[in-house]
Amino acid sequence: MREQELLSITVDPVDETMMRRAQARLDRLTKPVGSLGRLEELARRLAGILRTERPSVARKAIITMAADHGVAQEGVSAYPQAVTPQMVLNFLRGGAAINVLARHVDARLIVVDMGVAAPLDPHPQLIVRKIGYGTGNMAAGPAMTREQAIEAIQSGCEVVEDEMRRGADLIGTGDMGIGNTTASSAIVAVMSGEPAERVTGRGTGVDDSGYARKVRVIERALEVNHPDRRDPLDVLAKVGGFEIAGLVGVILGAARAHRAVVIDGFISGAAALVAAGLEPNAAGYLIASHRSQEIGHRIMLERLGLTPLLDLEMRLGEGTGAALAMPIIEAACKVLNEMATFEGAGVSQKV
Repeated sequence: MREQELLSITVDPVDETMMRRAQARLDRLTKPVGSLGRLEELARRLAGILRTERPSVARKAIITMAADHGVAQEGVSAYPQAVTPQMVLNFLRGGAAINVLARHVDARLIVVDMGVAAPLDPHPQLIVRKIGYGTGNMAAGPAMTREQAIEAIQSGCEVVEDEMRRGADLIGTGDMGIGNTTASSAIVAVMSGEPAERVTGRGTGVDDSGYARKVRVIERALEVNHPDRRDPLDVLAKVGGFEIAGLVGVILGAARAHRAVVIDGFISGAAALVAAGLEPNAAGYLIASHRSQEIGHRIMLERLGLTPLLDLEMRLGEGTGAALAMPIIEAACKVLNEMATFEGAGVSQKV
């Protein structure tokens, strides 16, 4: 994919006609108007996204992308970089939180190596789209080239297109990568115009001195690279990550195909900011699964115009929040599709 092709990606607005039709049916169901609150809002949005009065999201997939970050060498994480390939192996063995929750909600889990800084043994459940062995250290220069960012976005588009060909109609996003909350904080700082300290959390659980160092590293990265907030691709290339770029592609590819995307937490939020910056209509296809404990997540969601479904004080990533939100989203569809109307049930309406 060339830059011109990426920048020409278009996403249709959600279908307002189908949303109105869904709302009309919701208002005829055997309940007081609006009494199911945000479930009704979800059902209406899904009708507009999927372009049908009777949306269904029974076939669920969570795409978890992994990559390493050169900025980890600045001591911004409580865990060593070796954890990234170790956790990918844990995903493939089925032992991580996302494996448990994906099984619980009957979602297919797709694990993608976008740039782990170690060679990984071939595995039938591992998709290898490695752009490089980790990004560059953004505190010293750009995390990646513009061409690498485009390649990673294209890879994300291709991965989600493959899943949709397999029948997936609800896409969740997830991530793994030591150092990726630092990159995500840098992205939201640029895109929001907020100072680094206001959008930076403790990630994997750094102590006070580690947190102060993390903020200084982000400030240095912004000073060194001067990312241009008017150019989301520039921001992504200079302070992003390969897995974040891949998730940008997942979001754009799914939205282009009229599929809802359940974004996880802070890392997925950074990808969503970039995707919506590249194609504003993509924001209409996003469902925020939960509110992360990362302090910058609230600002991300506000800029995207999203209200999370859950607030469970989580900050793990992997796609865990997306998994937990999926049954609620499916329930919204079932309410719309399976409840009886007042006329059909012979129930008297409000006088």
